[in-house]
Amino acid sequence: MEEEGESFRMKIFQGTIEIAGQMGILSGELKKRGHLASGYNIFHSYLGYKDHLVNTNSHEIQTTYKHIINFFDLFHFHYASSLLPDYKDLEIIRGKGKKMIMHHWGNDIRFHDLARINNPYVYTGDSPGNEVIHHRLTAISQYVDEAIVQDYEVYTYARPYYKKVHVVPISIDLSRFIPSSPKKDVKRPLILHAPTNPDFKGTLAIEEAIHHLQKSYNFEYRRIQHLNHEEAVKLYREADLIIDQIRCGSYGLLSVEAMALGKPVLAFIRSDVAARFPSQLPVVNANPDNITSAIQLLLENPSLRLEMGEHGREYAEKYHAKEVVVDLLEQIYGNLRS
Repeated sequence: MEEEGESFRMKIFQGTIEIAGQMGILSGELKKRGHLASGYNIFHSYLGYKDHLVNTNSHEIQTTYKHIINFFDLFHFHYASSLLPDYKDLEIIRGKGKKMIMHHWGNDIRFHDLARINNPYVYTGDSPGNEVIHHRLTAISQYVDEAIVQDYEVYTYARPYYKKVHVVPISIDLSRFIPSSPKKDVKRPLILHAPTNPDFKGTLAIEEAIHHLQKSYNFEYRRIQHLNHEEAVKLYREADLIIDQIRCGSYGLLSVEAMALGKPVLAFIRSDVAARFPSQLPVVNANPDNITSAIQLLLENPSLRLEMGEHGREYAEKYHAKEVVVDLLEQIYGNLRS
């Protein structure tokens, strides 16, 4: 892997499940800063993420795990995954004095009962059972002291298990998102919704609201589904309004990409979670009970759509740009104990 005479600041392994393109984005920026960073991905979907990834499978990882452990200095695991079944590699990595951190993304650790305490709308059907989550977190945190989450919705689930949990926002490569602000004089606005999982995103309630509003307003609606990520982003550029997820209690990658494109975005942010975000968060907050009025507000106010989109781009630049996120990541890496 390392050519003769070539030196790197750190050799960083990321794996083994790619979520929302994050391993690739982070690895790419880390490479730019002089690290050797590779994302090993065993989760393959129609989204087709490939940049800065080694797309592989569990068998290949398990066959080469000794080489991987010996070669890399730091292990940044994602989505409650590691190299070997039952996390047997974590003890080996710890024994070699190498650094580790676990990055949780939500469904991997979203305890069903805990999620409902502050959120009557949440869908947790994609999460394992509570006992499975507890077993995994207990096994991981026996050897991994620190974790990363993207917001305080996920923080709640991880905090009891780790010595320290860092909040690091979702990362985006802004160079791939040229702003395309909604036009104030458009006669037939385009609303987009892109559910990877309709139950989780609240698609049924969203589309009921859409069908109701189409009786009184002239607009177009498209559901974007089963397209690879690159094709989907091309369609996002055409939108006047993008609806993300209205059940989870926080916003996801689609919201970040909408902001980056200068589009107004609608998502449900739990009140306790919203209080932990910067006060200027440019997301129209809507849940299944008020989704109709939230969409109506933006349909009736083209200037508000434009204003929200402009603020969204500024917010994405300030908090979600990969350069900003990797600044945080390097600080965390530097303070990890081996």
